[in-house]
Amino acid sequence: MTTSRSSEDSSSAVPHLPAPRWATVVATFFGVGRLWPGPGSWASAVTVLVWWILTRGITPNWQPWAALLLAALAVLAGIPAATRVARATALKDPQFVVIDEVAGQFITLIAVPVSWKSLLLGFILFRGFDILKPPPLHSLERLPEGVGIVTDDVGAGLYALAVMQLLLHFGLLPR
Repeated sequence: MTTSRSSEDSSSAVPHLPAPRWATVVATFFGVGRLWPGPGSWASAVTVLVWWILTRGITPNWQPWAALLLAALAVLAGIPAATRVARATALKDPQFVVIDEVAGQFITLIAVPVSWKSLLLGFILFRGFDILKPPPLHSLERLPEGVGIVTDDVGAGLYALAVMQLLLHFGLLPR
């Protein structure tokens, strides 16, 4: 028995070109996005670990600027990388694209003292906001391609940063 394909079926069968290597490396944060289960949580955890290691060589006065710079780099490199990978896979928001979690986690840690308590709390808050996506974060996912993939996590990072700063301000998180 043979079946014929409609023109609609054949257009979806067109193979997609693979994403450029640089885009895959950036989008998966050097392959961390391939870890399972929960590639986003793995990416956030690795980001916290990388931040902790980096801060060993950065004076506390420069740490907020370093976190801001790393977050900006993740966003600026992440949007085009996520766009290329999403196009190549024909997926709106591939789970293995985790550069957005890296950006959001770095945002969460801006101007936050580096201690195990603050790093753990920053991780939990960011992952919570990223998973729950309170308004208007969910609507940001509707933005096109890499912009939509990255900006909802930037928003989750900003929410987590706000909570961290409030906890610091009211003395509920040690400086």
